[in-house]
Amino acid sequence: MQPLTNSTLTGLPENLGKPSFDRSALTAGIVHFGVGGFHRAHQAMYLDQLMSAGLAHDWAICGVGVLPGDARMKQVMDKQDCLYTLVVKNPDGTREGRVIGSIIDYLFAPDDPEAVVEKMASDAVRIVSLTVTEGGYNFHHVTGDFDAGNPDVVHDLQPGAAPRTTFGLITEALSRRRERGLAPFTVMSCDNIQGNGDVARKMFTAFAALKDPALGAWVSENVPFPNSMVDRITPVTADEDRTAIAEEFGVDDGWPVVCEPFEQWVLEDHFSLGRPPFEKAGVQLVEDVEPYELMKLRLLNASHQGMCYFGYLAGYRYAHEVAQDPLFAGFLLDYMDREAIPTLQPVPGIDLETYKRTLIERFSNEYVRDTLARLCAESSDRIPKWLLPVVRINLENGGEIQRSAAIVASWARYDEGTDEQGNPIEVVDRLKVPLMAAAARQRQDPLSFISNREVFGDLIDNARFVTAYSNALASLHQRGAKETLQSLVS
Repeated sequence: MQPLTNSTLTGLPENLGKPSFDRSALTAGIVHFGVGGFHRAHQAMYLDQLMSAGLAHDWAICGVGVLPGDARMKQVMDKQDCLYTLVVKNPDGTREGRVIGSIIDYLFAPDDPEAVVEKMASDAVRIVSLTVTEGGYNFHHVTGDFDAGNPDVVHDLQPGAAPRTTFGLITEALSRRRERGLAPFTVMSCDNIQGNGDVARKMFTAFAALKDPALGAWVSENVPFPNSMVDRITPVTADEDRTAIAEEFGVDDGWPVVCEPFEQWVLEDHFSLGRPPFEKAGVQLVEDVEPYELMKLRLLNASHQGMCYFGYLAGYRYAHEVAQDPLFAGFLLDYMDREAIPTLQPVPGIDLETYKRTLIERFSNEYVRDTLARLCAESSDRIPKWLLPVVRINLENGGEIQRSAAIVASWARYDEGTDEQGNPIEVVDRLKVPLMAAAARQRQDPLSFISNREVFGDLIDNARFVTAYSNALASLHQRGAKETLQSLVS
């Protein structure tokens, strides 16, 4: 079994792609926070493609871990010279493996925050990018404002404190660049949240202003925060993936990544110190990412919610099992056609008919083995942002809401904690306790779940939504998931 290091690259098997460029000649122009599976299947992959074409050799990535759990990634990256295997799982069962070489360093901030700050403060670094998940932006889920009461934030705001948070580290680096007369880097969010750049701008500016009002004003006026839309289904790497990679490619990889063949990145072209030629790797550079973002959130992400609760209740455990069932596929297409697409803006260069059918094909890829449990997690963060805007727009415009209301009802039924076969469900959600308590009462009080105004706002006051939701929930209790869907499919 071959270990994966710079010295073993030339001895890797022919069926495994590998960097064709001299990694020793690369320099880091990007510092990236949150080196997880998605970043390594997406941004790092795009840069590897550019480097293989002889481009962007001064735009390599220095990864940064901030959380205690990132210590394991530091160990793997150090052992493997920051190399890893990316395996694309095609719908026909074939697999394409490639060793990605665009990450050249990895720093673990808790061990040496000064090294992380100075890396970003150096003039070679021109972009700081993020995949820190929605929770990493530290905003209050009701007000949307920066949470200055977070204990780690309170620590980082103390004079002279060694930074613990992404905010503290990045803001200190920006402060040093300002003091040294260096232009600020671009902060590029690649997280799956609406207006990710706008959210990053609001949160980082708020932190900087709390640290120093003048610095906050400088950040607001000078630091670009481009919005982006990112897409690639990247399941959590399983032990069987490591075994399969070892058997097929003969590589001992401590943390490979598996993904689907589809990839998409739409990025606003707003950068302070230049950028890699992303467009030469297939990235769409646009002035306004919002139409693409809404397309993805309301078609792909909301459809994931449309399939996961109904599917789990019916006994399925993987996304492909649900998407391959014609009943579920028909329901998702009806939701997209009749409720989601009417709420979208025009999306330049995108054929929505092709896009939505491609989604069903992507969901149906049995080799990706995306779990419904993953899709069902953290619903109180997802449903209000992905699905409820569709409901509200259609209520205002007189559009259809039956399928969206039924998806909400399927979530409520899921949070009762057992499927239709009586098997227990492990609910994963920051609001697990109040939501499961409300779901436990809903057979006697059918509106208890949607009475949570923190999640649903004033929807409980809308008679049309309440009627559609109540009918769907009653059907789920009396007839089950599949018969409920049958009544909704046109």
